[in-house]
Amino acid sequence: MNLLIHPTYFPNIAHFVAMLQADHIVFEVCDNYQKQTYRNRTSIYGANGKLDLNVPVVYSQKNRQRSVDVQIFNTENWQTQHLKSLESAYRTSPFFEFYIDDLMPLFEMDTHTIVDFNFKCLELIFDCLQLPFNYSKTESFELKPEGVIDARGLANCRKEVEQHFDSYAQVFHDKHGFLSNLSILDLLFNEGPNTELYLTSQKLNL
Repeated sequence: MNLLIHPTYFPNIAHFVAMLQADHIVFEVCDNYQKQTYRNRTSIYGANGKLDLNVPVVYSQKNRQRSVDVQIFNTENWQTQHLKSLESAYRTSPFFEFYIDDLMPLFEMDTHTIVDFNFKCLELIFDCLQLPFNYSKTESFELKPEGVIDARGLANCRKEVEQHFDSYAQVFHDKHGFLSNLSILDLLFNEGPNTELYLTSQKLNL
């Protein structure tokens, strides 16, 4: 199957389940940007429960922009803040030390548009998983595309479809229980090389 999906910031489990089970990934890059979506947000498991990490962007609802044109607001020191949050949340996880050096450049590089940065995050995660990252991008926007499974709705935080995934060990499980469908980073830091097997064994609710 061909899968149509948004490039999001360190995508959640549902995104990766969809991508790993697809024959080919098509990324939507011709849509109008929407706020309060996973385009610039990811959720991790912090000491107090679910914690959202948001990449600040320069965007006005009055002047619609295509997603590919939306710039990151780099006046805020968001990369350092996100890295500190990840270290606080996952430094005691089994595979944090194994992957953090590979991830570090993402929090040190110059960033420009949110779409380009999301692709860099995706490429690095696929590399950590030692999986090929083959994809294409849309050339125009289609409201009701044919010949693909339309998974663009997975990027919507406000109308998120509840996903029921198998539990795995999480750092703060004893405090708050299992939190499902967090960022791929949560799964990677906790499960390491078992990440691919976990993703391919899950069922997705679209």
